[in-house]
Amino acid sequence: QVQLVESGGGLVQAGGSLRLSCAASGRTFSSYAMGWFRQAPGKEREFVAAISWSGSSTYYADSVKGRFTTSRDNAKNMVYLQMNSLKPEDTAVYYCAASSTGPTGWGRSHGYDYWGQGTQVTVSS
Repeated sequence: QVQLVESGGGLVQAGGSLRLSCAASGRTFSSYAMGWFRQAPGKEREFVAAISWSGSSTYYADSVKGRFTTSRDNAKNMVYLQMNSLKPEDTAVYYCAASSTGPTGWGRSHGYDYWGQGTQVTVSS
């Protein structure tokens, strides 16, 4: 069992930055790949980024590549999403999630076993 709690969301102007954090509970955190998803009003939840259990591999949606960076600290049971050069279209609720599947499942929400409650990110133009 893994419990996830996101933090760090807020209101920022276009071009600004935010760093989201995801705190995980459970002794087996380091055995899970971690992902970030987002959901804007009226839209489906979409993949943003994923990081392997060791942190050695990362994957990004094309829409955020070069602007967002995910990292993890297994000693602290933490995962992070650094978001730079934010755009109004990045406005959404952001979720972190834990996956016990292999890399082929990381891009889809059904590839994840546990989810956080989400944190709102709003980017003003």
